Amino acid sequence: MIFEPLRRQGRQEKLRRFCSFCLVLVCLLWGGEALAGPLTDRLAQFPNWDGKPPVQAVVGAEDLIYPDWMVGTWKVTSTLVDLAAPLAPNIVTPGFESNRRYLNQPVTFLVRFQAVNNLSNFNFPVFNRKYDPPLPPLTKGGRQSSKFAGSVVADRAFNGLNIGKAVLGDRSILSVKVDPDNPNRQITSLPGDRKLISVVTSRGTETPSPNIFISTEVCQQVFRGTQDIYLNEVETTTSYRRKKTPGSSIEADQITAVYLSPQDPNYFAAAEKPVALYRYRLELNR
Repeated sequence: MIFEPLRRQGRQEKLRRFCSFCLVLVCLLWGGEALAGPLTDRLAQFPNWDGKPPVQAVVGAEDLIYPDWMVGTWKVTSTLVDLAAPLAPNIVTPGFESNRRYLNQPVTFLVRFQAVNNLSNFNFPVFNRKYDPPLPPLTKGGRQSSKFAGSVVADRAFNGLNIGKAVLGDRSILSVKVDPDNPNRQITSLPGDRKLISVVTSRGTETPSPNIFISTEVCQQVFRGTQDIYLNEVETTTSYRRKKTPGSSIEADQITAVYLSPQDPNYFAAAEKPVALYRYRLELNR
C-alpha cells in the first residue's frame, strides 16, 4: 500500500517523507470484476482515468455492505503491480517516484469482515489492543448464517491498524479509532501527536455475479502534524472474486487513485483527474 500527500507545506524533507506513507492509510479498504457496469468498465480502462468514479454521496452513518462470503478473518497478500502519474511531468505528487521501490514487493497483513445485526447499534471499537469479537457460525461452504445476510461490514479499525503496521512498522501507528456514531469517519493516531483523519464521502458497488463483488469509496483525508496540515482525496476501487478452488480464497484487483484537494495550487490544472494511480493484486486466504 502506498501513502502519499498532495500538498507541500512541510518544512523538512523528513516530514514530507513521513506523510507520503500515511495519507492513503485508512481508505485502503476494500471494495471487488465482472460483467458490464460502470465500475467494471472503470477497472478495464486503467490507467486512462479522466475523472472520479460514478458514485453517490454517503448518507448519514450507512456503511459499505459486503457479500456474505467475505465474512471472517483473512490473511492478505498485497502486491503493487503498476503505478502511473497521468498528469506528469506537469503535476507529480511528492512521493510518487520513491514509491516505485514497492513494485512487486508483497506485503501481508490480516483483515476482518464481520456480520452485525443492527448497523446503527454496532459499537465500532478503538484498535490499540487485541480485539476478537465472535463471528456468526459458517456453513461448510464458508457462507454465513442467513440471518446475517446483507449486514457484513469491514472491521475498519482492525483492518486499518493491521495495514498501517504492515507498511509503516509496528511502532508507527499508535491507534485507529472509528467514530462510534459514524463508521465512515476514522482517526489514526501517529507518533509525535500526528493524526490522520479520513472521512468516506461517497461510494458505489456492483454485483455482476454471485462470486464477484466490486466497490469503490472516495475519502477526504487530512493529516495534522505539529505545524503542518496536508489535504487530499483518495479513491479505492476493488474487484473481489471468490475462487472456486478449495481453501475459501478470494483474489482481488485494487486501484488507489489520488486527487488534488481544492487547496492545492494545481487543483484547477488537474481538473479533478487523478494525479497518481496505484494498482494492486490481492490474495485473501482464511
